[in-house]
Amino acid sequence: MTQPNKRSDIPNLGRRLYMSALGVLGISSWMMPLMAIAKKPEAMEAITKIVGSSPVRDGRVKLIIPPLVESGNLVVLKVSIESPMTSSDYVKAVHIIAEGNPLPNIFTAYFTPRSGRADVTTRVRLADSQRVWAIAQMSDGSFWQTYADTLVTLSACTELV
Repeated sequence: MTQPNKRSDIPNLGRRLYMSALGVLGISSWMMPLMAIAKKPEAMEAITKIVGSSPVRDGRVKLIIPPLVESGNLVVLKVSIESPMTSSDYVKAVHIIAEGNPLPNIFTAYFTPRSGRADVTTRVRLADSQRVWAIAQMSDGSFWQTYADTLVTLSACTELV
């Protein structure tokens, strides 16, 4: 005599559908390589305020930030932009956007041809693990960008209520 099967022979479509949806969502960004954009609306507003309707290209900007930070109170950030820094071709400004901070536009550095190089090293506060953007504005009106993700174990910039 055979025992009745405790498991139903009907597949669990709810679980399969759920797992399929997770798989599609997980690889959707890989399947559609669109221009990387900020995740939070405040960061998008800050970027739009800087660039307006101008296109932003990838390249020329190098952003170095530690991928893992113990404390968000002092995070070393280095930015350099490829430019000859001549009177006709130079970096006017570099804007740093931290999309997880309460105020995303954390600083702007301005340059002139007399700056010699477009390099900045500073320390910033990061509220949480997030993506940090560097957007360079060139003398010809073009914009160039890059970003780096960092994991912060102890947050800074927290608001007290």
